[in-house]
Amino acid sequence: MGDMTVENVSFNDDREMPQLGLGTYKLRDDECVRTIREAIEIGYRKFDTATLYKNEEAVGKALKQAMDAGDVTRDEIFVTTKVWHDHHGADLAPQAFHESLDKLGLDYIDLYLIHWPWPQGGKYVETFNAIARLQGMGQIASIGVANFYEETLDTLIKESGIVPVLNQVELHPGFTQPELRAYHDEHGIITEAWSPLARGVVLTNPDIKAIAAKYEVTTGQVVLAYLLQLGISVIPKSARKERLAENFAAAELTLTRAEMDVMNSLDGREGFGRMFNDPRDFPGAEG
Repeated sequence: MGDMTVENVSFNDDREMPQLGLGTYKLRDDECVRTIREAIEIGYRKFDTATLYKNEEAVGKALKQAMDAGDVTRDEIFVTTKVWHDHHGADLAPQAFHESLDKLGLDYIDLYLIHWPWPQGGKYVETFNAIARLQGMGQIASIGVANFYEETLDTLIKESGIVPVLNQVELHPGFTQPELRAYHDEHGIITEAWSPLARGVVLTNPDIKAIAAKYEVTTGQVVLAYLLQLGISVIPKSARKERLAENFAAAELTLTRAEMDVMNSLDGREGFGRMFNDPRDFPGAEG
């Protein structure tokens, strides 16, 4: 067990979640099991997966091994998974959820998200209501969304009467989505960043490198510390033990206001901005 700890963020449903966790996208099979076991040893307690990642069984296996070994208890870990847009709707969403629960080998999920709003499909409200019913039955602790934007959040809150606890979106230096974060703050929604390191693109930036050199840390640690200081939850992914430890240690780093301003100034700069699919268009009419 690591000596370092990560702060918790508070949800609008009175639950809490570690602010920093491990993303598992593209981690598979034995590599996934090994990585999660090493992460738990370092101190990670939050793990993010999804139906799309096709690794829920490996995640579940790693967690079971860790619990059986006495490294961690179920109450200490926080597991997020997500429903893909091909299972939107009142009938298919519960089916997808139970498949995820079964693969993970858990009796409840800490946080269940709609992976993309898919406005073209028009069923995200129906899907969220179905998830809320599962929450009412005690199988999901908290419910949220991913890749939603203001218009879809407005519709979701208005039509379901429920404010999601969290919205997980593309977010990294140069694309910190200040307008969306302001909306989240106003509604009591936690902002969570996927791809917080922008798949490494931002790590060669000279401004970030200068801050890293000052503190004798990695550029990745500077980026994660910056996002954490903004109050954003982060789920960086790595399969390398030393990188897992570095990412976790970012929670110990505090940047000055001037350094935060430098990081903020990357927004809108050429070469930065959205790098992945825009949820207004993706996955499109055909789904």
